[in-house]
Amino acid sequence: MITLKSPREIEMMRKSGAILAGVHLGLRDIIKPGISSWDIERFANKYIEEHGAKAEEKGFEGYKYATCVSVNDEVAHAIPRKELLLKEGDIVAVDMVVNLDGFMSDSCWTYAVGEISEEKQHLMDVTLKALYLGIDQAVVGNRIGDIGYAIQHYVEDENHMGDVRELIGHGIQPTMHEQPNVPHYGEKGKGLRLREGMTITIEPMVNTGTWEIISKQVPGDTWEYYASADGTPSAQYEHTLVITKDGPKILTSQDPEMDAKYL
Repeated sequence: MITLKSPREIEMMRKSGAILAGVHLGLRDIIKPGISSWDIERFANKYIEEHGAKAEEKGFEGYKYATCVSVNDEVAHAIPRKELLLKEGDIVAVDMVVNLDGFMSDSCWTYAVGEISEEKQHLMDVTLKALYLGIDQAVVGNRIGDIGYAIQHYVEDENHMGDVRELIGHGIQPTMHEQPNVPHYGEKGKGLRLREGMTITIEPMVNTGTWEIISKQVPGDTWEYYASADGTPSAQYEHTLVITKDGPKILTSQDPEMDAKYL
């Protein structure tokens, strides 16, 4: 079932999103060569709790952590690891969900660790732009396929990179994952029509090479995560947003200047 959110619900999701955005802003100073991916988890968990919220991923389908921390060819759902030290030239995607008094926000951001290659920077730039091209299609009267087409066309046709198919965006609130599904590929004019008050995530995952992914298991752990099938680097960006009569409004914005038209 898809629920249309009231102004009060949207405002509470915005407050939740501000906490989540605060974590991401703080990580800009934390992420550097030599830290472990566990240091990211520890910072995020502490920040969320100190702001009166909960890390919603903890306990979800057996997951134990506040964050997913995916490095280089890891596409999604990798766990934070004490033994995984970040190196100069790595890229790392940090994904998390914040629950503030029952109101959810979900966002992922990819960070450069020190100086990175032109290839990785281009990957990050393309993925971030793909996110915003998808957001631009999230308007009343458009369809889910319009979002997916905009992302897929830019990633694959214009930049010849891999637009991951198996992992998609989704509705959000009152739980972490709600209907509708929001794929990052599709056809114009196809799929569910978008309505005012819908809250969704758009979260393209882009690989430098193939769009295909494989499952891997963390050494010494039963948890499985996803990596690019050809070992090429992967990036992800994600916002939670609400569809309004005045266009899409981002609820997890980190930059009021860049996002002015979406606030």
